[in-house]
Amino acid sequence: MREDQNRSSMSGNVVIEPHRGKLGVLLPGMGAVATTFVAGTMLVRRGLAQPIGSLTQMGTIRLGKRTDDRVPQVRDFVPLAPLDDLVFGGWDVFPDGALEAARKAGVLEESHLAPIASELSEITPMPGAFYPEDVRRLNGTHVKRAASKAEMVEQIRDDIRAFRKKHSVDRLVAVWCGSTERYVIPGEVHESIARFERGLLDNDPSITSSALYAWACIKERVPFANGAPNLSVDFPAAWQLARDLIVPVAGKDFKTGQTLMKTILAPGFKARSLGLNGWFSTNILGNRDGEVLDDAENFKTKEASKLGVLEHLLDAKRYPALYGKMHHKVRIEYYPPRGDAKEGWDNIDLFGWLGYPMQIKIDFLCRDSILAAPLVLDLALLMDLGQRAGLGGIQEWLSFYFKSPMTRPGLYPENDLFIQSMKLKNTLRWMMGEDLITHLGRDYYD
Repeated sequence: MREDQNRSSMSGNVVIEPHRGKLGVLLPGMGAVATTFVAGTMLVRRGLAQPIGSLTQMGTIRLGKRTDDRVPQVRDFVPLAPLDDLVFGGWDVFPDGALEAARKAGVLEESHLAPIASELSEITPMPGAFYPEDVRRLNGTHVKRAASKAEMVEQIRDDIRAFRKKHSVDRLVAVWCGSTERYVIPGEVHESIARFERGLLDNDPSITSSALYAWACIKERVPFANGAPNLSVDFPAAWQLARDLIVPVAGKDFKTGQTLMKTILAPGFKARSLGLNGWFSTNILGNRDGEVLDDAENFKTKEASKLGVLEHLLDAKRYPALYGKMHHKVRIEYYPPRGDAKEGWDNIDLFGWLGYPMQIKIDFLCRDSILAAPLVLDLALLMDLGQRAGLGGIQEWLSFYFKSPMTRPGLYPENDLFIQSMKLKNTLRWMMGEDLITHLGRDYYD
């Protein structure tokens, strides 16, 4: 670790407060993704595994010219909280502790769980905020009771304060790892802080469980990243509250399997001016997420997130000859035998010179939680960094991690993975007072 990471750093107008003490990581939804993240982090900090897939732990960042040969690791460049200082907690609608939940999820082998079993067993979830209409395929048994959603928010705030005190943490971040909720269109209740808080008192049905966690976290000045396609924190009242209290918010929906491949391949097609007639995607999975998505209303939320990726990447209005007739279809099937080992099939009908047709077939046998866990780690560390740098409100620079990135109203999301990566790294350079990299490269020749 760099020596100056324990001191405040000032870069232009950005002052980054130093990391001190412990960083609490709160996880609403302590199922497969959350327990895979927690267990993996525990293994990494014991030196028993490598944090593969984590940009903050494995990635590098170029500084200055290519001839300067300054390419530190990200974790050595920006003052992130070290893994040893992370403390884990969260909520769930089932009472299983982290060890039991990890075993039931079946993602990690017992050889990985055994060395950290005692440490995992100490983590038990707080009762969850649960309204059955939001996720009809789940029957939560470890739940809070409240007369109103406003009271539910206060109970979550009490949990946050109690966790902070019990574990003596200096700061907290929250990353939603729970289920996909029913489809909700933002309405009047979401338009302002006053209307939202009135809606909490009135038990407005368009305020879902995840939004209660998000609201409570922002009120407690806890950065909130949304790993599901739920509305959660992506509406005007939440944006305003987050700006007012200088709390980072980001989302939505972890970019893991099939959509990750789309944001890698589609930019290549667009860069080469290749046309698309259609892109059909289907996948099977058998974990709790798959069970929840077997309900039409919950699938609709996920479908909107998945479909939006190509809509913005391959803009039919700007490129009518290439993408004006593209047909994009997405399907998800719940298939219990696969568990967390998801399989995604893509059929891509593209065309090239003179309109001649071509095809690409993809069969991606991936592991949903293995791909998501490093994203949770990065988001926890980078959201904390953002707060220490005074960056409140929507954190678009973290779009790299999401299927459906949040943006300022009226601004279309950038879904190109490579532009997202450049945006993220340039933001880190900007924070640390380094020159932004444009990749123009003329200074090497002129």
